[in-house]
Formats: sequence, C-alpha cells, structure tokens
Amino acid sequence: MKITRRSALALPALALLPRPAQAAFPDRPVRIIVPFAAGTSSDFQARMIGERMAPVLRQPVIVENRAGAGGVVGADAVAKAPPDGYTLLLGSNGPLTNAPVLQARLPYDPERDFAAIAMISRSPVTLSVRADSPFRTVADLVAAARAKPGDLSIGSSGQGSATHFLIEQVMVAAGIRLTHVPYRGSSQSVPDLIAGNIPLVMAEISTILPLWQSGRARILAMSSAGRMPIAPDIPTLIEQGLNLTGGSWAGLVTAAGAPPEALATLAAAVQAGLREPAYRARQAELGAEIVAEAEQNPAGFAAWLRRERAEIRAIADRAGIKPE
Repeated sequence: MKITRRSALALPALALLPRPAQAAFPDRPVRIIVPFAAGTSSDFQARMIGERMAPVLRQPVIVENRAGAGGVVGADAVAKAPPDGYTLLLGSNGPLTNAPVLQARLPYDPERDFAAIAMISRSPVTLSVRADSPFRTVADLVAAARAKPGDLSIGSSGQGSATHFLIEQVMVAAGIRLTHVPYRGSSQSVPDLIAGNIPLVMAEISTILPLWQSGRARILAMSSAGRMPIAPDIPTLIEQGLNLTGGSWAGLVTAAGAPPEALATLAAAVQAGLREPAYRARQAELGAEIVAEAEQNPAGFAAWLRRERAEIRAIADRAGIKPE
C-alpha cells in the first residue's frame, strides 16, 4: 500500500478520533459450574448466590451441574474455559484443597489454574453420638480414647473429606487414637450411628440436626468458631479445649488470567448478596456461617486458599495420607 503525503498528514487526525467503547463486563450471561449433582449443598449455594448476583450484574447467572470424579470434572472444565470471567466454579474442599493430596494426577493445577473471586460460606461439622451414649462431653470421649487407644471407631463422610481431615486434627489435638471408618457421605454414616453400628461420627450439621432435634442423637461439639444460632446450646470444640475449627466451605473461582476488573465486578456482586438480610437468615437456617469481609474479595480469598491448602497438606502428611 502506497502512503501519499496527503494520507500521511491525515494519520494524526485519525488518531484523535474516538475509539469504539469496550463493552463493560459482563455483557452476556455468566455461568456457574457446580461440580456436583443437583440437590447437593454446593448446588444450593450456587443457586442462592447466583440469584442475588444477577440483578447486580444485570445479566442472567446460569447454574450448570457437571458432576464426576469428586468434583474434578467440573473443576477441570472451568480451568480450561476462556479466561474472561464468564465461566465460574462453585469451588469447595474437594476439588480445590483436598483433591491435590488424594489424587496424584489431577488434570488441572488448583493453585495455578484458578483465579479467586470470593468466599461465600462455611458449614461447620459436628462430633456426634447416639442419644444413649455414655459420652456427654468431648472430655468423656477423650478419656475413653486414651484408656483404650484405637478401640473407638468414628465415621466420616469419606476418605479425604472435610470430616475426615477434622477427625485427624482432633486426634492430634487431643493426643488420642480413633479408628477411622470412611462412608460415602453422612447420609450413610449417621444411620449407622443411630443403628448402633458405630459409636461416633463426624457429620455435616444438616444431616445430624434433625436427629438431634428429635432426641435420637447427641451433638458433643461443633467445629465452628462460635456457637451457631441454629443450635445455641451446643458448645464448640474450642470451648471444650480443642483449638480447632473446620468443615466444608463454598466460594467462587474462575480460570486464571481473567481480567482483574471482571474479578472485582463479580466479587462486588457476591458481596451485595452476602449483605442481604434474607440471604443471611437462610444461611443461618442451614447451619452455615457468613465469612469475614476480608475473604469476600479476590485477594483475601486467594490468601485463605493458600493457607488452607498448606494446612490440608500438613494434616495429610501427619496422617500418612498419600495421593493415589
């Protein structure tokens, strides 16, 4: 192409013309991938926060269930999605913090392949027994376990689950040895507790609470930082001498490399939802905690994830849990 003197003189003027404005994020629907089946707690958390993000973003927020391999299938889909902030993962313990110490060959790197947006909630778990159990406090349990190391068995929601890792922490903190029995979810361990087949369970509050309310189970302690409004009479592990908190959690991440502006916009939409009184009330009914404001933004949530991964690795090393 030949540039004439006239066209050359026109170039500076063209540079001054206004450029087309870049569309503000988001300019199309946002998708939240839940790596578990519909009807699970993760699914419910995604739909609750998605409904509240949509009006703030002024775009639909679509929830898509993509279950498989303990959350790995859905997480991998988000890790490999375009890094534009339009495809989010409802992240949780399994695919983001526990899977790396359980699976030797993940198709994604949980530390490098995701960008944190905001944490949504924590759900403490319970240390529970049958209503007719001789254990009325954590101290009773610890005394019995010290008298006969390994004699008492305790059920969890599965190998490498949040309940399993908390059991390992309890044993270290209390200086006791229990026999861990992994189940496929609290929906299986709790019925075995009630049937008298196992003396202890570390179980999700949503599963054990109805049995506690009906007088069929006794909750010795919760793993929350403070007493829960849903059951204010139940003490925490901390109150009973074990300086531990834990449980399951939920938060939003997206593919690494997403624009910082998109992350900030998404986090602001989450924060607006977390402030809504009706949302907070519903979370309290479910036995979930609203997280601290410091963890409701990309930097704060990313820092929390780094600490959590380090803690999970340390627990796994102490317990001799090796990736398979």
